[in-house]
Amino acid sequence: FLQSTISVFSSVTQLQLTVGKPSVAEFSFARPTYTITVGVVGQMKGQAVLAMDIENAKTIASKMMFGMPIAELDEMACSALNELSNMIMGNTATVFSTQGKLIDITPPISMIGSNLQVKADIDPVAVPLMLDGTEFLKLYICVYEE
Repeated sequence: FLQSTISVFSSVTQLQLTVGKPSVAEFSFARPTYTITVGVVGQMKGQAVLAMDIENAKTIASKMMFGMPIAELDEMACSALNELSNMIMGNTATVFSTQGKLIDITPPISMIGSNLQVKADIDPVAVPLMLDGTEFLKLYICVYEE
């Protein structure tokens, strides 16, 4: 998941992320947040969630749309962000297939809001992804292997 996230993110946005310290975390977002959830099915099951603050989401969408200014997360900006998650998770599925683990992904679901609380059957491992030493987005991995 991390390898694909960092690789695809870099090639699509030209931003270089580094991995922060992983932790078991709750899905709780007090500040305005944009989240994208993609389901994982097959030999592994669960969800992967990308979460970022609204301003970082606008920055990412802008980079994906060749620098076009993004004033708000409209339909086009959200579509770009969802496509980024599709590319990341598609690459993840490919990486796992080379290791003999067959998975498939579901279409992304995005949410925008404050005071979001998400519940999952699996405790998520939260991995901060850093840009210039500051958390830029967070990857939540809630997946188990059958």
